[in-house]
Amino acid sequence: MNATILPNSKKHYPVLLKEILSIISPQNGGTFIDCTFGQGGYSREILKFKNTNVTAIDRDPECKNTAQKIKQIHKERFSFFNKKFSEIDKIKNEDSKIKGIILDLGYSYAQIKDPNKGLSFDSKGKLNMRLGLNSFSADDVVNKLSQKDLELIFKYFGEDKDSRIISKKIVNQRLQNSINTEKLVSIINSVKKKSGRIHNATKIFQAIRIFVNKEISELIYGLINSAKILDINGKLLVVSFHSLEDKIIKYFFKSLSEDKKVSRYYPEEKNPNKLFKLMSKKPIYPSHDEISTNRPSRSAKLRYAIKKNNMINFEKDFVKKFSKLLEIENLSKKL
Repeated sequence: MNATILPNSKKHYPVLLKEILSIISPQNGGTFIDCTFGQGGYSREILKFKNTNVTAIDRDPECKNTAQKIKQIHKERFSFFNKKFSEIDKIKNEDSKIKGIILDLGYSYAQIKDPNKGLSFDSKGKLNMRLGLNSFSADDVVNKLSQKDLELIFKYFGEDKDSRIISKKIVNQRLQNSINTEKLVSIINSVKKKSGRIHNATKIFQAIRIFVNKEISELIYGLINSAKILDINGKLLVVSFHSLEDKIIKYFFKSLSEDKKVSRYYPEEKNPNKLFKLMSKKPIYPSHDEISTNRPSRSAKLRYAIKKNNMINFEKDFVKKFSKLLEIENLSKKL
């Protein structure tokens, strides 16, 4: 899933690559996990250093071909698993000491341009948006769920202010014909005024994609299970591309690494769950040079922390914090 791509180019650009390599220091060797393998950008770069090993994960079965090519070159140092990264704790590693785990929550050029996946607003025909290992599609979501359910998905996962109007129009128009990609874009455009910044359908497509691929629980349990298997002094790095993802990541690192200040009039309350050492409260952004070369990277944010303790049962409060989002994701049980 990783990397963003320069428009009208088939070249692969791993986002924030220099910054990530600087943080994980592969020149010193070690075992790393590339949780969102995509087209293999991070894995290839890490494997350029002789004393490194990489375990790669991706839910998209079409990544296997790229993985096989890398495996032919780095037979003993590379392995690939066609799994969801939330299952990272179920993957057996020869070396139990994991030095770094990378999650890039973006999408590759190949995925965006694949007409069968239907991630693009320019896709034709039946809605899909499945990225692999799915039980339902965007077509099921848009054509089967109730107006109330669609409104919740658009509001919370897309953070779209027109959620109610759009969901109502979808339900009304699907009484005549099922909603395909072109029809969905048309409905959205009929509600929203044209904006020069982003496509009118961006937030609604984002919401549906998140719901179809259960990206909220994937991220939440991916973070939890990554923290569990990471070695002491190992680094967990996450690249996000929209505010909802970043909100979850920021809370995860902050709540498990900092002393909590109850009030400005009282001293800090010691946090017993100091799982991480947080290196910076602020995210790392792409440089001007990277953005000029790869414009889609402009929305990327990198946050990371260093594991300092082996805490147990730290996930309860984290999951509870985002229980509303998980409840909405569970609307999928109706499909």
